[in-house]
Amino acid sequence: MKLEQATIKDIARELNVSSSTVSRALKDYPGISDETKRKVKELAEKMNYRPNAIALSLRKSRSFTIGVIIPEVVHFFFSTVISGIEEVAFSRGYNVILTQTNEKLAREKSSVDTMLSNQIDGFLVSYSKETTDFNHFSRLLDQGFPIVFFDRVPEIEDSVNVVVDDFKGSYEASKHLILQGYRRIYHISGPVQLKISKERLRGYQAALEDHGIKFENSWVIECPRGDENEAKEITLEILKTNSEKPDAFFCHNDMAAVGVMMACKEMGLKIPQDIGVVGFSNWQFCTMLDPSLSSVAQPGFKMGAKATEILLDIIEKKINTKETQNTFVLDTELLVRKSSVKI
Repeated sequence: MKLEQATIKDIARELNVSSSTVSRALKDYPGISDETKRKVKELAEKMNYRPNAIALSLRKSRSFTIGVIIPEVVHFFFSTVISGIEEVAFSRGYNVILTQTNEKLAREKSSVDTMLSNQIDGFLVSYSKETTDFNHFSRLLDQGFPIVFFDRVPEIEDSVNVVVDDFKGSYEASKHLILQGYRRIYHISGPVQLKISKERLRGYQAALEDHGIKFENSWVIECPRGDENEAKEITLEILKTNSEKPDAFFCHNDMAAVGVMMACKEMGLKIPQDIGVVGFSNWQFCTMLDPSLSSVAQPGFKMGAKATEILLDIIEKKINTKETQNTFVLDTELLVRKSSVKI
């Protein structure tokens, strides 16, 4: 017999007792002598006995496993969120299954089906850029299945969401550029269908309006992929063709900001003397760039931890989603560095 295959029946056979006696001894039930408990536990350890997780989940109607669906594992922000998720999940006795959609709706739906077949207890979800129809989530919510959305949250009635204050973060970033003396501030925006993109655009517009700068629609350019190559191409086009050149860029994310900086340097412009740049997310590389990149920091770890706490409380019926707060908003922080300090 292999050690890893030891069961309660194996222990019972070795000690010449019933399986129910072994089970009760392992759980310290009253009515079992201390001597029997000692023998059972010693042999269980010697034989490398482990409880059957599947059987345990069936008895308790839970698998003690949660599923996490994110767009990209390599994204620095999402990696910090995952750390927060795992910290809370493991501390409360849950395992985590993680999948990434690579921004594909088909993979998102496949991940949902796969995790459900593995009897997970609930989902933590940040949906893909392709997702505009949320029926695959709505159906589960209608059936009472626990789901908490984070960062990217859908327009679904009664969904439970954990987000950062994207409006305030972008407002403070834009306000900072204005107070540094920049006036023609362009916004490299994210995908228009994402709520976070809408909120960051709204914060940018509000800052301009509050400081007496007339907003121009031509100052907002969508950067759907959000990577440095796409942003570089967009910025080069702006700098080469626009008669009235921008003097600053507020970017939807840090990778787009990198692309802006690359384009500016290629055009012989100095940062921040000629053009100021601010990003969003505060990736690790922000301090390594030359000049260092100002960015809006998001509390990724805190977001993951908060979303997990809420999900587990829903699973364990400690809170009722119909009676609790639906959206939890976390603060951001503008970290000012050399890329935007002109004064």
